[in-house]
Parts: sequence; C-alpha cells; structure tokens
Amino acid sequence: TVGSEFIKNIWVPDTFFVNEKQSYFHIATTSNEFIRIHHSGSITRSIRLTITASCPMNLQYFPMDRQLCHIEIESFGYTMRDIRYKWNEGPNSVGVSNEVSLPQFKVLGHRQRAMEIGLTTGNYSRLACEIQFVRSMGYYLIQIYIPSGLIVIISWVSFWLNRNATPARVALGVTTVLTMTTLMSSTNAALPKISYVKSIDVYLGTCFVMVFASLLEYATVGYMAKRIQMRKNRFLAIQKIAEQKKAGLDAAHAPPPGPPGEGDHAPKQTVSVANQNCSTIPRGHAQPHGVRFKVHDPKAHSKGGTLENTINGRADEEAAQAPQHLIHPGKDINKLYGITPSDIDKYSRI
Repeated sequence: TVGSEFIKNIWVPDTFFVNEKQSYFHIATTSNEFIRIHHSGSITRSIRLTITASCPMNLQYFPMDRQLCHIEIESFGYTMRDIRYKWNEGPNSVGVSNEVSLPQFKVLGHRQRAMEIGLTTGNYSRLACEIQFVRSMGYYLIQIYIPSGLIVIISWVSFWLNRNATPARVALGVTTVLTMTTLMSSTNAALPKISYVKSIDVYLGTCFVMVFASLLEYATVGYMAKRIQMRKNRFLAIQKIAEQKKAGLDAAHAPPPGPPGEGDHAPKQTVSVANQNCSTIPRGHAQPHGVRFKVHDPKAHSKGGTLENTINGRADEEAAQAPQHLIHPGKDINKLYGITPSDIDKYSRI
C-alpha cells in the first residue's frame, strides 16, 4: 500500500459517472484514497466520494410506486479498443449496508450489469448498478389519506342536521370544500409538475367531488323546500278564497225570515205535485217566491261569464259547494317531482 501521492506516477483510467449531477471527494483530514500493489502486478485503487445521481421516476402510481434507479460508470475518452470494464466479483461486486435507511423509500434489492454503449464517438464499455426502491406509505397515510377521509365523513354530518339549520349546514359544507382544496394544493406543491394523473390525484379528486356533492345536496334541498312552501302558500290562498265564496253562497241560500206576527199557528201551505215541471197551488194562497242566486265557476269565468240558477224555495247543494279542484288539489303539495327534501337527506345518508 502506497500513499495517494503515488497516483501521479502511474496511468489511471478516466472513469466518470454517466448520470452524475453532483459529486465531491472527501479530503478531511487527508485525501480519502489509497493505492495497493499486489504481487501479481495488479493494482487496486480505492476512493471515497459522494455522488448525487439522476433517477427518472414514473409517478403514475404515487405514493404506492416502485422506482428503479441506476448508477453507471464508463470511460470518458477510451473506447472498447482501449479499455473494458467488468465487475470483479460478479453478482457480489456491489453490496448494500444493512444500516442504510431512507425516510421515504425502502431498498428492495440491486443488481449489476456490464454493457457496451454505442455513441457518435465510438463504442464504450459501461458498468451499471440497478437499485430498486419502494416508497413508504406511512407519511402519506397519516398526512393525506386519513385526514381527507375524515373530511369527507365530516361533510356527511350535514345530512343528519335539520334542513332549516342553514348557517350550520352551509358553514360545514364550505369549510370542508376549502380544506380539501388546501390539502390538494399542498400535496401537489411537493411533487414535480407532471402532466399525467397520479394515483393520489384520483383519491383526492374523489374526496373533493364527494365533499362538493354534499354542499350541492343541501342547495338542492333548500331549493326544493322553498318551491314546496311557495306552492303550499298558493294552494292555501286559493282554498281560502273558495271557502269565502262557499260561505257567501250559503248565506244567499238561507230562507228569508217570516212576516211579523206569524208564528207556529200560521196556516200551512199545501203543494201538490202534478208533474216534474209544474205544481198546483190552492187558491187563496200566495205563490212562493223563487230564490235567485249566482254561482261563480272559475271555468265559466275563464270564458267570460257566471252561471245563474233559479231554484223554487230550496238551495242547490251541488251549486253551493266550492269547486273541488280548488280545495283539494289532485297532487301532494308537500312533494316536488314526487319527492320531498327529507327524502333527499334520507337517501344521502345511505
């Protein structure tokens, strides 16, 4: 073994790292390298250095992805005719320490290869070490997946609140939507600006749609409740008008009071029915006056007139009643399109 200063007296290959982004030698307290000359004439050179290498990643399944990174070395100027690289101990040439631990990845394994690369300046010998990583899910499970799931569950709480509690339901819906938006923005800010959809984007997008749908659900419930109340008020107003008209007809059909002095001992009138259209009245008795009244029919009024009925001495019960299509509508006024706001909340809970 000789010192590192002896390196100036022998030939060394111009080896470099192909996918290197940044590297530096360790020189504290002296240069961390040595040269060892064996009895067979072979020379071993050892250098301690730190390298930052590039590793293109496919983040389509992020954060449940696996990545394969490379460390490649070759000669910068010498082609295959001048120098050939090979792994000295075959598959066992590269080792990974058991003490190596990464905060976001776990090392699954590694393998090494020797290849020949053709470039414009010639063919070069290259050695490559492939290391496979799997991403740890703990951080993303605690910081993203569980909070976003809880936010969705919190947004569902509004389905059990009274639909008249507008401030509570609106505040809950808007808060959950803004929280999901902030969570999505912070997650994407820590990742590269890529154009394809990631696995976490699908999950967060689904959570956002569910939270936003709960807010739209309350908007639908509020709109339907308002429409139903307006229609109910309209029908109640029509029913009140119909009842007032019915009361007026009953007052018009009431028998007139008798003349003064006429009591229970007054002579009774006798009426004999000759046929359906005429009757015989005894001589000396006054002919009863016919009751004449008007019945307002909305259908007839739409044609520009009213019906006028004359009944001899009795009220027409059918004409005295208010139109049934005004008092009792043919459909349930508490429903809109066959459904009530409470039904929407009930179906949303399912």
